[in-house]
Order: sequence, then C-alpha cells, then structure tokens
Amino acid sequence: MKPSVIFAGTPDFAAAALDAIVAAGFDVPLVLTQPDRPCGRGLKLQPSAVKKAALAHGLTVIQPSTLKTAEAQAVLQEQNADVMVVAAYGLLLPQAVLDIPRYGCLNIHASLLPRWRGAAPIQRAIEAGDQETGVCIMQMDAGLDTGAVISRHIYTINSDDTAAEVHDALMHLGANAIVADLQQITRLQPTAQSETGVTYARKLSKAEAQINWTRPATEIARKIRAFNPVPGAWTVWQDKPLKIWRAQVTSHTGTPGTVLHSNEHELIIACGCGAISIEEVQKAGSKAMPVTAFQAGNTLQQGIVLASAESNA
Repeated sequence: MKPSVIFAGTPDFAAAALDAIVAAGFDVPLVLTQPDRPCGRGLKLQPSAVKKAALAHGLTVIQPSTLKTAEAQAVLQEQNADVMVVAAYGLLLPQAVLDIPRYGCLNIHASLLPRWRGAAPIQRAIEAGDQETGVCIMQMDAGLDTGAVISRHIYTINSDDTAAEVHDALMHLGANAIVADLQQITRLQPTAQSETGVTYARKLSKAEAQINWTRPATEIARKIRAFNPVPGAWTVWQDKPLKIWRAQVTSHTGTPGTVLHSNEHELIIACGCGAISIEEVQKAGSKAMPVTAFQAGNTLQQGIVLASAESNA
C-alpha cells in the first residue's frame, strides 16, 4: 500500500516533485507552501509554483507563516500521514513537526551531502568549479541539512552549464528520486552523513555578484554561470550596471578589466589571468541580448577599463 504524503515546498523545483508524486498515485491529503508574495510592477500577490500545482491537482493547500504554533501542528496531526516530503519550502521544521509523520520527513536537497549544505547549493557548486553535483533524499533532523542520506543521485556539471540549467536537471532528478524512495518507504536504510567534507552554501547577494576583474578568467567565468539567472554577474559601464550572462575563457592577456578586442562580433575583456569573451549581456533598462546585438548600438571601445570589485577578491 502506498504511503500518504504531506508535501511542503514553494518554487518550481518543489512543484516538479509534487507533480511526480501525484502522477505516481500517492495520496496527498495536504500541501504546505509559503504565503502569496507581491510580484511584478503592480506588486500583486502571486501564488507560489507549488500552490499553483496543488490547486491544479485539486489538493488542499495551507500557507502558514510558521510551523511553531500548536494550531499549525494540529492541522498536520489531523492528516495522519505516513510521511512528509519537503523541497525548498522556506520554513524551519521544529522537532515537533519532524516527529508527526509515521516515517518522518524526507527532504529533496540539491547537492551531494555533506558538500553544500544550506541555501544555494547549485550556485556554490558551479562557482567552486565542482565537476559533479546531484540530489540527495535525506531523512530530516533538527540540523541544517545534517540528516541521514537515503539516496544519492549524481549529475555531471558540463563546462558551460549555468545555474538555471543545473537547476532544471536536478529538479527532474529529484522528482524521480523521491518517487522511487516513497515506493519503498518501509525498506529505506538511511546512512549518516560524514563529518568530513562539510561545506556551507551561503545565500547569494547582489554585492558579491559584481565582477572583480583582477581574479582569474576561469573563476570569473564560473561566477557568471553560477549567478545566471539570479542575481546576475555584473560590472559597471557608463556608471551603470552591465550584467554579463554568458562568457567563455580565452587565452588573451592584458590589464584586468580592460577591453582588449571590440568589434561587431566579439568583446574580450582582460582578467587577472587570461580573459573572457562575452557572449550575452544586458545593459540597465534593457533586455539580455547576444553580444553582436549589444555591439551594434552600444559598442564598448577597445581600451576602456571597467570598474572592478576589489572587495570580492
């Protein structure tokens, strides 16, 4: 008999898992997601991706601001569920909640634990130059991604993968993985995480996304990929932010931040070691565009030196 599943999640990454769980025939008596948030120019309240998916499936949705209250915990108790699946939910689960489901709470985490515990595992893996990442299904405990691992699923990071592309790959990997583990819920054998190799994936900030041109080209190229699509790696041009969405490492050399080559087909900027060839950019107040389109009307002349974020060294 398939277990009944309470589901808790918020963004697209979680919605894919909910869709897969429902498609596999599991009973989902309750879905938890973050409260609707203001979005867009009109700041209208928008439901999360998980709320949209749940309502499309005809599921019951609640949006508590905390799970620490007796009222919220009572609602979960009433479901008499076998297991709770959590994916990018955004709220802490107190021990009282972790203890409610018969088989505890399972988390879909987008890294190969214990590497990259925390908020931004996909971005930090790319930024650090990891050659592989993946998804772990984890038995949750009260710590920050410290629970025992039920299953590990590896993804090889391609040399041109952006965070968006790795996110989408892990989203589908995680959805398939949680369904497979739920199907054998009574036979799962979690393995405690090693305390060796623990790293923390701190939250992203716009400030750290500013490019420090004194850093090596390989490092800058990784940062550009890691911060695509959020918050976007950027530099300063004409006293305004210029986002760089895609770039490749080249063997050119020069003073860091200097435009070495500039024509209608290429834009090459020197770094601390090597250089990068820009492929896609976005100036303030405009949309992202290929460098050929940008160069047609906004040419960065050879010899211009772009501002560098020395504090990001």
